[in-house]
Amino acid sequence: MDLQCRDVARWTGALSAYSARVDSLDKPNLPSLDDFYRRRLPALLHGRNPSPFITRSELTELMQWKLARGKWRPRLVGFVSSLDEETVESSSRKAFGSLPDVSKAVSELTVLKGVGPATASAVLAAYAPDVAPFMSDEAMVAALGHSKDYSLKQYLLFVEKLQAKAKELSTEGQLFTPSDVERALWSSAIEAKLGSSQSDSAAKTNVNKKSKRKRKR
Repeated sequence: MDLQCRDVARWTGALSAYSARVDSLDKPNLPSLDDFYRRRLPALLHGRNPSPFITRSELTELMQWKLARGKWRPRLVGFVSSLDEETVESSSRKAFGSLPDVSKAVSELTVLKGVGPATASAVLAAYAPDVAPFMSDEAMVAALGHSKDYSLKQYLLFVEKLQAKAKELSTEGQLFTPSDVERALWSSAIEAKLGSSQSDSAAKTNVNKKSKRKRKR
């Protein structure tokens, strides 16, 4: 689905199918990690208001979610799990306190080893989905046409586009956050990828059947 799509029904359908798309990837730990990230973690963070922070163990689990939903890079889990607890809490307090200044909030988090703009965006999105969407590969491709530049500059452009899309979709009678837009784009991209894989498998199966028939003759 393209970011320019104006069909609210398609956006709503893609967002509604998000959990099913998570399950369809057949990654054993992803459903539970996704539940932690989308439900339990936000509740934990907001429960610490007015001075919210994320703990090292929560950041580690968030990193596991991010890598399970995208590309697995085990070294990053090692980096964050070895961070100093007080440093993680202090940096995240400053980051959450900087919102809605997304640029400052990301900068407060990226001082932590292993935490780049993409991971920082996941932390911020867990607390403020109405401000900062997660910087996923799939949504980056849909919004910016690529997913190779994970700089703060590109993230700010990404945020601007998804905030604008959320506002546009919300005028149609249903509330969308920038994070809803990201999840809908991810869901749509996964559906397309799985559909393509199934088509390729079917094509290979047909080719194999034809070659077997030729050998029998």
